[in-house]
Amino acid sequence: MCKAMIEAGEAVLGVEFGSTRIKAVLINENNEPVASGSHEWENRLENGLWTYSLEDIWSGLQDCYQDLRRDVKEKYGAELARLKAMGFSAMMHGYMAFDREGKLLIPFRTWRNTNTVQAAEALTELFQYNVPMRWSVAHLYQCILDGEEHVKQLDYVTTLSGYIHWKMTGEKVLGIGDASGMFPIDSDTKDYYQRMVDQFDGLVAGYHYPWKLRDIFPKVLCAGEDAGVLTEEGARLLDVSGTLQAGVPVCPPEGDAGTGMAATNSVAVRTGNVSAGTSVFAMIVLEKPLKKLHTEIDMVTTPDGAPVAMAHANNCTSDLNAWVNLFGEFARSAGMEIDRNDLYRVLYEKALEGEPDCGGLLSYGFYSGENIIPITEGRPLFVRMPDSGFTLANFMRAHLYGALGVLKIGMDILVKEEQVQIDQIYGHGGLFKTPVVGQRMMAAAMSSPISVLETAGEGGAWGVALLASYMASGKDGETLGDYLSDHVFRGNTGTRMEPVKEDMEGFERYIETFKKGLAVEQKAIACLR
Repeated sequence: MCKAMIEAGEAVLGVEFGSTRIKAVLINENNEPVASGSHEWENRLENGLWTYSLEDIWSGLQDCYQDLRRDVKEKYGAELARLKAMGFSAMMHGYMAFDREGKLLIPFRTWRNTNTVQAAEALTELFQYNVPMRWSVAHLYQCILDGEEHVKQLDYVTTLSGYIHWKMTGEKVLGIGDASGMFPIDSDTKDYYQRMVDQFDGLVAGYHYPWKLRDIFPKVLCAGEDAGVLTEEGARLLDVSGTLQAGVPVCPPEGDAGTGMAATNSVAVRTGNVSAGTSVFAMIVLEKPLKKLHTEIDMVTTPDGAPVAMAHANNCTSDLNAWVNLFGEFARSAGMEIDRNDLYRVLYEKALEGEPDCGGLLSYGFYSGENIIPITEGRPLFVRMPDSGFTLANFMRAHLYGALGVLKIGMDILVKEEQVQIDQIYGHGGLFKTPVVGQRMMAAAMSSPISVLETAGEGGAWGVALLASYMASGKDGETLGDYLSDHVFRGNTGTRMEPVKEDMEGFERYIETFKKGLAVEQKAIACLR
């Protein structure tokens, strides 16, 4: 069946550029993954800025696609020559700047760069809307403030997904979710906020550039809209074997936040998803705008333009993993070989025996600074009082709570200050690999039920394939949320866990002590260099 479907050109392709891996997923008519390919890559620090070269981008994409072709050939004996639809997504934000001839003016500046503090603060004050350092407009304005010569030559500014889509189709467009990480989005008009566009143009008018913001930023499209087709040039760029045929409809390019929402069925109002791994972030689809500006909260949108509040923490499981590795080293030194998954299971499950407030133990797993709290650098710390309950159970629980501490502070702004209503949150990421434990700790941190879907591990490449499938379906009046619920997830709500009252109360006590102890972390940053 799969061979016939692939050869008939009925498969749909999704490709996502993550920060460490480029992944391709091929799905069938039931939106199920049937083949995949991948390519590992890493950003590099050049002249003090994080970047990927154009060679990295194209060689990585081509290798990923060839890996997918091999998988299709090995599994089904078929050649990947035709596709029903396709889509591209990538890590959001950053700055890719081109001149009129399509030449990259400066190396790609990724979301990871923090040289835009001055611009982000100025734009946040001007717009009265939070503009994080990683947003494209912050990068653009910082270039202006720094007097960078290339700004005079600008013809097009976009994100990584927008760049790939442009080269595949010739279209200078961007999905609204990714666009919401370039510039503030008005969910009523499904476009950049015109008031803020005018404010920005007024702000830079004195520089007398030959462009205005809308001249150089991509056109905004919502999920399901026509975003062009794969050109002959694009087909050759993607498939160096020359097998793939042009003419494939391509959905609007999206960011990894939007594809994560699609992959977890989290695009409906009062739903959300939380991703917990090296970093942790929660995205909640709002019923109405927030009442006031919160610089701790990022505002983005779903792929169909609904407003989304995001609480993002740079640090989550890195220090937790380091402690697990230490226990593994001890076991090996004692002559015990313990499977890594079993090691995590034993230590995580031990945490369930701990006191609800961790017995007074505190963990600050900061490998880098944070935005939600006043921490500029990372100094991993474990802190306790002489009379704290220093047991293994409390120790592990404290590290699980600590991994979610900053996220909880951000979520408390949404839930307690803004009274944001949440019906369901879907969890995905490494924290949830050990059954029950991570899910239960997250439910306590979020004060909300947490569900984990088996398919959540398919990731953003599957998410953008679903967006391409939605576009190709013709929609027939279906919203994206209805399409995902009726045709992809079909009533599958995952394994749901309600928050435990004692856990929530214990986490509240823990987080109050956690906040008081941040002064210790700040002192460590000042003293340990």
